Amino acid sequence: MSAPAAARPTAVSPVAALAGTLPAAAVDAVLRAALIEDAPYGDITSQTLIPADARATAVLAARVPGVLSGGEVFAAAMKLTDPGADVELLVADGAAFSAGTALARVNGNARAVLLAERVALNLVQRMSAIATRTAEFVALVDGTGARITDTRKTTPGLRVLERYAVRCGGGANHRFGLSDAVLAKDNHLAVLTGGDRSKLTAVLRDAKARLGHTTHFEVEVDSMDQIGPVLDAGVDTIMLDNFTLADLAAGVALVGGRARVEASGNVNLATVAGIAATGVDVISIGGLTHSVAALDLGLDLELGLDGEQTGEQAAGRATP
Repeated sequence: MSAPAAARPTAVSPVAALAGTLPAAAVDAVLRAALIEDAPYGDITSQTLIPADARATAVLAARVPGVLSGGEVFAAAMKLTDPGADVELLVADGAAFSAGTALARVNGNARAVLLAERVALNLVQRMSAIATRTAEFVALVDGTGARITDTRKTTPGLRVLERYAVRCGGGANHRFGLSDAVLAKDNHLAVLTGGDRSKLTAVLRDAKARLGHTTHFEVEVDSMDQIGPVLDAGVDTIMLDNFTLADLAAGVALVGGRARVEASGNVNLATVAGIAATGVDVISIGGLTHSVAALDLGLDLELGLDGEQTGEQAAGRATP
């Protein structure tokens, strides 16, 4: 395979600036757990075949177009196995790239680069896939005022990375976890009211009165007749779950700005523009994180012995 196209170092993209940064402690915890899983007793292949003093230059290369997320994760993985590694990030998180683009370059101990290779690729491929899919949804609702958000349908242990990837794609994050906001769904309401919908306003109003003034209160409804009683309770957001387009538009009109309106359910690339056109404020999409396929990125290596570069490229996909 030919060498990847060169890329100039890029400034932080506007999207990445909004995405913020990843907490270093959380990234370190994910990487250490992944390395323990992948190489609990070391990499016996590299230890057997690669001289201890061999050096490697590796290029993270895009096989397909996409939006990058996880450059710092890639760098942290390489530095975790070789603290002296030199990592150059060539494309900023949140930036779009074409097939053949060189996204990052690392130079370090060959055994260490190979040890970190699969962990680094697994994470940056998944994060970039999420960013790329999110950007597709965001582009389809441009100009409508609707905000694309994720859900809690994330990979266990990787939520902080996957939520960051959504932001790299131009989306926004829903509540991070169960501790962050109240979101009453159908099962909560069934228990709360005992099946008697006439109690809905009173029980929700009582619950809201027991919350701190900074705690967001959202309620999911699945029919038009629930909107009025929920609105009367003074909640902050009403989620319209699996509503038709006509009912979404009617629901937005009924709410009339008295609460934020979120649409959820049956959201895909073919339906999202129509949903946004109904006037909803937020569109939450579990598919941003739970069903994306890893973006095709690879690591192309140039290996040398005794710290000298050979100039021979071992290009191709990373080891399985």
